[in-house]
Amino acid sequence: MNTFGDPTIWLPFVFAALMGVSILIYVVLDGFDLGVGVLFPFADEAEKDKMIASIGPFWDANETWLVLAVGLLLVAFPSAHGAILTALYLPVAIMLIGLILRGVAFEFRAKAPAPHKQLWNNLFFTGSLMTSLSQGFMLGMYVMGLTWTWSHVGFALLTAVFLTVGYSFIGATWVIHKTAGVLQTKAVDWAKGGIWGLVLGIGAISMATPFVSSRIFDKWFNWPEALYLAPLPIASALLIVWLWSMLRKMPFAEDRYSWLPFFAATLLWVMAFGGMAYSFYPYVVPEQITIYEAASAPESLFIILIGTCIVLPTILGYTILAYTIFRGKATELRYD
Repeated sequence: MNTFGDPTIWLPFVFAALMGVSILIYVVLDGFDLGVGVLFPFADEAEKDKMIASIGPFWDANETWLVLAVGLLLVAFPSAHGAILTALYLPVAIMLIGLILRGVAFEFRAKAPAPHKQLWNNLFFTGSLMTSLSQGFMLGMYVMGLTWTWSHVGFALLTAVFLTVGYSFIGATWVIHKTAGVLQTKAVDWAKGGIWGLVLGIGAISMATPFVSSRIFDKWFNWPEALYLAPLPIASALLIVWLWSMLRKMPFAEDRYSWLPFFAATLLWVMAFGGMAYSFYPYVVPEQITIYEAASAPESLFIILIGTCIVLPTILGYTILAYTIFRGKATELRYD
């Protein structure tokens, strides 16, 4: 039977892939600007201004990918959207409060009188920390199957810390790329510390995931299924060694290849996300609802796909344009 031509098969798969790509892009792009906010307490006043300038043209648009991912989940997999949001209502609310705090603080810190600027700097850090921790908590609960037990909550709290440190790591690699001098040197030190949080986070999730279900365990350790996953941990280990080697040698002469740590960090996130996608497919709610069970009617999905084919290239084109126009080192962020 040829399932490729069956819209009940290929349409849910296409939307799951689109949603996954949107989440991955969000995690990388908003991950680095959240990481920049988490690193605020380690910088002085002038360095904070430069760090804000490095994300100024991008941070708001980066969050568009989160809106797209949640929107695709809602319209393409409504029952899964209900199950996930119901289980994660509290951390989602905390994340939204954090995003609001970030947005308000970002604008007000640039316009507030000098005596009040520290308040908005603190709120920008607080909003970044709340958002990062809540996303890490949601990740941990998702891996554990969205069931609230003491052990699952403990694991989710652990992933909350690790994801936050991971965000600070990719944020540090972004600052390495966008700045120079003393701040860049500081960012190299931040990245050297942050990389271990990311490694521990990936390790913790990797150790827990096979024991979520016997199905995932078989995918990881049974022959020949294990062959499909094997390249990911090998490539990830090589990337970590490469990253550590680069960071020990930075800054490079004449600031060449300052983008390489951010590029390598992005590849590492892609590898980790690929491993999760392989492990949990075809479930959109772990071990409860598959993408095929949760999918909307094929007729609805086809209409939504037409709209997605218009919206997605627009968002992607705008993102590429923004990063192209504002490439190079960060300059002063001005509102006059």
